[in-house]
Amino acid sequence: MKLEGITVIDLSLFLPGPAVSLMMADHGARVIKVENPASPEPTRSSQFFPWTQGDSTVMFRTTQRGKESLTLNLKSPRAKELLLSLAATADVFIESFRPGVMKRLGIDYDVIRAINPGIVYCSLSAFGQDGPWRDRPAHDTAAVAAAGVLDLTRSPSDDSGPAIIGVAISDMLSSHLAFGGIMMALYKRHTSGEGDYIDISMFESVLNASPNIVGPVFGGGQTPDRLQERTHGGNAMLNIYELADGNYIALGGGEHKFVEELFNGLGRPDFVQVVTGPAGQAHHEAIAFLRETFKQRTRPAWEAWFEGRDICWMPVMTLDEAWDTEHVWARQMRVRDQQGNDHMGIPIKFRNEPGTVQFGLAEVGEHTESILTNLGCSPDEVALLREEGAI
Repeated sequence: MKLEGITVIDLSLFLPGPAVSLMMADHGARVIKVENPASPEPTRSSQFFPWTQGDSTVMFRTTQRGKESLTLNLKSPRAKELLLSLAATADVFIESFRPGVMKRLGIDYDVIRAINPGIVYCSLSAFGQDGPWRDRPAHDTAAVAAAGVLDLTRSPSDDSGPAIIGVAISDMLSSHLAFGGIMMALYKRHTSGEGDYIDISMFESVLNASPNIVGPVFGGGQTPDRLQERTHGGNAMLNIYELADGNYIALGGGEHKFVEELFNGLGRPDFVQVVTGPAGQAHHEAIAFLRETFKQRTRPAWEAWFEGRDICWMPVMTLDEAWDTEHVWARQMRVRDQQGNDHMGIPIKFRNEPGTVQFGLAEVGEHTESILTNLGCSPDEVALLREEGAI
């Protein structure tokens, strides 16, 4: 696989960091997850993540599979020495503590770079390692709120407040940026011999995902007027419509061929020219027509009507329905282990050397003894470290 031979030390918890190391593990990297022996990875706990399957929480299985577990109490000087010894030969170091914590612990980038100039060190945080907001605590929802995107979840008519999105947008966006940054740094290391430090902000990852919605902001210094903007409800062909049975349908493309196919098929070719044009007031009559029309049939009836027509559309599926479609199974985005437990598949699909889902789930500290033995610790030393609470 593409990342065989790469060793990753991952100190991160929850998301986004574990999603980064998961992608690397799926493609052959050795990932050593460092956990506090007194307070291990929170996603292991069904108290906080109640949905379980087999002997694990679903959250732990979908973010931590295929990794080794090493317990270290980083407040112990001896544990810190062991981490530095491990980092001396590692390729990638991932952490997601608040800015400044790693420096206080004595394991920041400058310290590790001094013993391993080739290390690629990635810090993920809510707002970045500097700037006025760097010390603010935030998880996903707060980061999305700060980026102005949560405000866009109001209804187009502004008759409801912002809604919780549910998907960990800033977590997952920042994890993908971190993955890309790590790959670039590893690539450059082949010629320079030097690693690098990567500063990834969850907040900035959401800002970076907004090129299609900042027109009013950059061009007019104002927030989007939802009923006038193409991606916020002002475009007939980028909209959501209720059906007769309470289901919904999403139209998702306004190219001319899609517009023609839809409105000619519905017997309203007079809407084609205006709907092909700019969003806003001109679309409102067509939107009203589609709302009335779509409410006249059920989802199965509309699915039959759309079959064979070149229109960009999909029913609004429930989450369980979406994860059980034939396409998801065919593309192996949902796979099962021998015990029948579900796992998320691998979205990066190489033709040569494809990734492999590693089903193994490490117990807390399962690999501690073997890792420390490889670092030169004797069984007596390991026992003493355990007695002292260092591991």
